[in-house]
Amino acid sequence: MVVNAYIIDAVRTMVLMRMSFEERLGSHLKRVEQELQAAKSAAVKPAGLTVPQYAALFVLDEQPGISAAELARRCLVTPQTMTTILRNLESAGLIERTPHPLHKHVIETRPTAAGRKALDQADKRAAAVERRLAAAFSEEEADTLRALLARVSESLTTDPILKS
Repeated sequence: MVVNAYIIDAVRTMVLMRMSFEERLGSHLKRVEQELQAAKSAAVKPAGLTVPQYAALFVLDEQPGISAAELARRCLVTPQTMTTILRNLESAGLIERTPHPLHKHVIETRPTAAGRKALDQADKRAAAVERRLAAAFSEEEADTLRALLARVSESLTTDPILKS
């Protein structure tokens, strides 16, 4: 009986053991995400932009007239957050929003000349951050990193806990 109690205690301890902070991959991903965010924020700040504003202008420059909902999806923010971003960009004169010529309930959003100028200024510095990041890896390592990150994404987005 003493052996069984010992085994039960050992199993109970193993089940209750916590992962250390260092063991948790999520903590490493979060740290790097915050470091990238800080670098991008510093890069776009001289242009008078935040990272979300920069992202919105970047997508709008590639796809003028895109809907706010699609813009939110492309920028990985909620529609409510995108509404605030667009309101701030419009107040600053960096975008213009006009009704679609055929669909009056659809608002088209486009960068203004000032918006394109701010985007160009911000993008030079933001692209430098991306180049510096890419330079830390060989092409093969970068491909491996992309593949590993895709696996992380798949693991997280197919997690059964999300369906409960």
